[in-house]
Amino acid sequence: MISMMDDKGHQIVDQPITVKREGLALDGFLGIPPTAVGVVLFAHGSGSGRFSPRNNIVARHLQQGRVATLLIDLLTPDEAEDRRNVFDIDLLADRVLLAKAWLEQDARTKGLGIGYFGASTGTGAALQAAARDPSSIRAVVSRGGRPDLAEPYLPSVTTPTLLIVGGDDEPVIEMNRAAYRLLSCPKRLVIVPGATHLFEEPGTLEQVAEHALIWFQQHCHPAPYEGTEARTTKERPR
Repeated sequence: MISMMDDKGHQIVDQPITVKREGLALDGFLGIPPTAVGVVLFAHGSGSGRFSPRNNIVARHLQQGRVATLLIDLLTPDEAEDRRNVFDIDLLADRVLLAKAWLEQDARTKGLGIGYFGASTGTGAALQAAARDPSSIRAVVSRGGRPDLAEPYLPSVTTPTLLIVGGDDEPVIEMNRAAYRLLSCPKRLVIVPGATHLFEEPGTLEQVAEHALIWFQQHCHPAPYEGTEARTTKERPR
């Protein structure tokens, strides 16, 4: 188990869990802070999984803000060996829905509103899953994501969706702008100046985590929201 303290001195323990169905077993870590206001399921991208260092940083920030997290491998180790599975958005969306059903049934998370946090190809899986079964889903956040991979499903997404893209990630910016136009749900597009695809520049991943936390907190207690495209700071001269 992995543990941390929140800002009030409460211990948060990441508990190993396994989601099972018909011979399939997906391993994950469930972290629940005291008085959680919701739970976020991470849809990792490009073959990443529950040990993703970037998603773990975001998860810690969410937990500090009273949002529970589930970091889970959407592919088994054998499946991950085949790179075609990494880009099989239908398969990944099926696994997201399987993990969602587990959260809806487990005593520790039953009754909590659910959010999806997608990264890279995981964004496509999260948005497809949100379109196919919106029940219990309160919000979706994408970090450097590929929402275009769920293009046929985007007009059907009703869940409030936040798209976060690095300001120096030009091809992905255009993909997200195109996806943003197709979404009819409450939505926002945030471009983080100076950030590349993986948000490795100092302070940029922290901005992602804070934007995600605010979005999930806001939509765990839904209120009217008007879509907008925003930049977190002034753009650097080019």
